[in-house]
Amino acid sequence: MTLTVAYWRLPDMPHIFANSLIGPRAPPTCVTSSASPVTLRATAPRARAVLKAPIMTALLFVIVTACWGFTWYAIKLQIGPIPVEISIFYRFALAAVVLCGFLLIARKWRPVPWHAHPWIVLLGCGLFGINFILMYSATGYIASGIVAVIFTTSTIFNALGNWAFYGNRPGLRFVFGAAFGLAGIACLFANQIYALSHNANAITGMLLALGGTAVFSCGNMVSVKLNRMGIPNRDAVARGMIYGTVLLFIFAMFRGQTPVMPTDPIYIGGLLYLAIPGSVVAFIAYLALVNRVGAGRAAYVTVLFPVVALTVSTFLEGYVWTPIGATGLAMVLLGNITIFARLPKFMQLNRKAVAAE
Repeated sequence: MTLTVAYWRLPDMPHIFANSLIGPRAPPTCVTSSASPVTLRATAPRARAVLKAPIMTALLFVIVTACWGFTWYAIKLQIGPIPVEISIFYRFALAAVVLCGFLLIARKWRPVPWHAHPWIVLLGCGLFGINFILMYSATGYIASGIVAVIFTTSTIFNALGNWAFYGNRPGLRFVFGAAFGLAGIACLFANQIYALSHNANAITGMLLALGGTAVFSCGNMVSVKLNRMGIPNRDAVARGMIYGTVLLFIFAMFRGQTPVMPTDPIYIGGLLYLAIPGSVVAFIAYLALVNRVGAGRAAYVTVLFPVVALTVSTFLEGYVWTPIGATGLAMVLLGNITIFARLPKFMQLNRKAVAAE
């Protein structure tokens, strides 16, 4: 006997970020199906997962790209009388309070096995501590836009790390796509990159930025390890932010820096943006993306968000477009198409998609 069943469920898109924090929900669109009761029970969850995967992955890319695309201008607003170490400490202390408070209020704070804490400490150092000390310090030697360009090399670091630690060799599509993207970013910032050759401090700034990018990629590898250990993103990020904040405070004290209460409304506005959308929202979404499509493909957002940063610079910092800059933007988009042309295929939630990295 077959049954025709109709049921209602809400669209999944508004719950994407919430799902990564508090777990999936069973949504109420009208779906009609004719099948036996046993077949319905067996196939419905699988069908919903397949349909949700491409939309959720695409939206995670948009969320991370948009959030991080604006952070470079917000970081610029943080450079001033308050020491860099203290600014980063404020950022992640506030982010940790917001995220942990949300999890406690939502009753989603879960204990984490002690054997996972050393890995979470490494996660905090890699994603919320050492890398930001190096990246912020690099902006003292070279322009923030150049730092954003150098940060795009995380696609290479992540791909090599994924290969070295997890045996996931990058495919030719990824290699060519990343090459197009990196070349496009170089074109977008050609004038600034050329100017580096006349700056005695340029090498120091570039090394600091490359070091920060390498540390960030190491944090990515740790996040994959924690996911394989069964530690949810929300629990790893919340505790990682706490450990990273403690590290930043110790480092600031070691440097002789003392906390200074900010009073400038522009500074405070930039701090709020960096702490909540730029840290809590972006990092949860990014690590969810890493676990969905692999660290190599997830890192391609680092090639995309400098384009957002460039758009912000056009309106807020007077960036002037040139023919080579427009060519660079086209190359970034071409790299994106090269990697993600078969978007629905690699976005499936299974291990083969990640292993294909």
